[in-house]
Amino acid sequence: MTSLAYAANGSGGDAMGMLMSLAPLILIFVVFYFLLIMPQQKKAKQHRQMLDSITKGDDVITSGGIHGKVVGIADQVLTLDVGEKVKIRVSREFIAQKKGTEQPQTKS
Repeated sequence: MTSLAYAANGSGGDAMGMLMSLAPLILIFVVFYFLLIMPQQKKAKQHRQMLDSITKGDDVITSGGIHGKVVGIADQVLTLDVGEKVKIRVSREFIAQKKGTEQPQTKS
């Protein structure tokens, strides 16, 4: 008879136990947000602003490492002068940076 009494009384602490088992998962998500997601969003916003500020005559570097001077701007395509009588068309999102505005290096 005593074993039935113990079994009936066990459901009172389930809510607190469930909350305590979810606490580490929530803590890991918060740490990932502040260490990974938020800095990546900040970097993407800075890159978008840099792309929007490109004008004719700017010296740029593509993500493939090609250095050139912007001589034409269409909606999403830039025309770069990369040498004597050599012009290439590059999608705007493949511009890595403007020359002279070096991105700060982070220590690993």
